[in-house]
Amino acid sequence: MDNLILLVFCFAAGIILRLLGRFPANASAVLNSFIINIGLPAMALAYLNGLSLSTELLYAAAAPWVLFLLAIVILWPLCHGLGFPRRTTGCVILVGGLANTSFLGIPMIEAFYGPEWVSVGVVMDQLGSYIVLSVLGIALARVFAAGPGPSPRDIALKVLQFPPFIATIAGLLLMNTTYPVWLDGMLDRLAVTVAPLALISIGFQLRISDIGGKVAPLVVGLAYKLAVGPLIILVLLVLVAGGRGTVAQITVFEVAMAPMVGASIVAMENDLDPQLATLLVGLGVPISFITLVAWRYILAGI
Repeated sequence: MDNLILLVFCFAAGIILRLLGRFPANASAVLNSFIINIGLPAMALAYLNGLSLSTELLYAAAAPWVLFLLAIVILWPLCHGLGFPRRTTGCVILVGGLANTSFLGIPMIEAFYGPEWVSVGVVMDQLGSYIVLSVLGIALARVFAAGPGPSPRDIALKVLQFPPFIATIAGLLLMNTTYPVWLDGMLDRLAVTVAPLALISIGFQLRISDIGGKVAPLVVGLAYKLAVGPLIILVLLVLVAGGRGTVAQITVFEVAMAPMVGASIVAMENDLDPQLATLLVGLGVPISFITLVAWRYILAGI
C-alpha cells in the first residue's frame, strides 16, 4: 500500500509542479534522460542478481514477449485501418503492448497475493517486460521514428547502444555473482529512484485538454493493454500451456497492469506522439485500479 501511495503522490506532484511553474519547461527531458541512462540500468543490475528460475517462472517471463508480439500483429493493421499517423501507431503499439510489471505490478502482487509471490513479478519484469523494451521496444521505436526504410544496421546499433539493454546483458552474465556490499547498496538506491521520477515526469507532461484529439488511439491502446491482451494471454496460458494455480494467475494479473512507464519514456524520447504516451500512462494507471480488481476475481477460478 505504501508503494501505491507513493505512485499517486509522485504523479500528482508532477501535475502540481507544472501548474505552479516550479519546474523548467524541459524538466521531463532531464528526468527521462536520468531514468534511461542511470535508473533503469541500475534496476536491471540490481534485480537480476540472485534470481533463480523454474519452469513456471519461465512461462511467466515469456508472457510479456507474447503480449508485445501480439500487439504488433493486432494493433499495427488496426491503427493503419483507422488512419492513425505513423508515430501515433508506433506509440499505441509500444506503450499499449508493455505492462507496468514493476512500479505498479509488484505492489499490486503484494496487495492481492502476498509478498511471498513478488518473485514472480520480478522475473516477469526483468526477463520479460524489461528485455522486451530494451530490444523489441527500442527497435520498434526506431522504425516508427525514422519512417519507412531504416537500415537493419541503424536499428541494431540503436538497440546495442540502449543503456538498459547493456545493463540487462551484464545483469544476466552476473546473475549468480555476489556483488560487493557497497555496489549492492548503491544499485538498490539508484533503482528505487525510477518509479517516483518517472511518475513525476508523466504527471508533469499530462494535460487533460489533450484528450480531445486522442480519444481513438487512447481507446485502442488501453483496450488492448487492460482487457484484450490479458484475455489472449489467459487463453494461451490455460488452454495451450495448461497453466494453473497462483503463478499462472499472477502471470495474467501482471500482464493486465497499466501501460509501462518506461515504454512511454522511450516513446517520448523518440517523438512517438509524446502527448498520447503521457495520456496512456496517466489515464491507464487509475483505470487499471478498477480493471485489476475485476481480473483478480476472474483469475480466482484457474
